[in-house]
Amino acid sequence: MGVTREFSADQKQLVIAIKGKFDFSLVQEFRQAYSHVGDTQPLVIIDLRETEYLDSSALGMLINMRKSLGSSVKGIQLINARPDVKRILDISRFDKMFTIN
Repeated sequence: MGVTREFSADQKQLVIAIKGKFDFSLVQEFRQAYSHVGDTQPLVIIDLRETEYLDSSALGMLINMRKSLGSSVKGIQLINARPDVKRILDISRFDKMFTIN
């Protein structure tokens, strides 16, 4: 399980995929995944397709990522959330901070 990171060929998108449980055990891996985004101001896409669960520390990590990246990225999207994960994002009002698809 864990975190993977992949830039598109044109460096305009950075896809970070979370597999398994998204919790405090992934804090270092997740931070490393969004560090060094480069100068291209990519769109950051967090792919939650294989995320089974997320807790309050994961929500905090997403907020910290948003603060840390600021204007160095074009935007941040959360995509492919399973119904249980999407419900947590909705309850936490993350649709006000992120684009959720």
